[in-house]
Amino acid sequence: MCGQVRDFIRISEGHAARLTREQKGRFVAICWTAQMFKHFKEPKPGYVADWADLPSWRQETDSDIFEGIEQTV
Repeated sequence: MCGQVRDFIRISEGHAARLTREQKGRFVAICWTAQMFKHFKEPKPGYVADWADLPSWRQETDSDIFEGIEQTV
């Protein structure tokens, strides 16, 4: 997932910085969901929940993850 975020930032040529904090978090959540489906035949529903169904702490964590990766690119 880290690689997916890093590649996205690079492909956008720095313009991903213009995304809102929520949009950044949503991207991480989508990457996470894709990885869960890739590695688990039937992942737990909480692991593949839609953004709106995630608890606020998880939304904030996903946004923090994007921003943390963003600082290293």
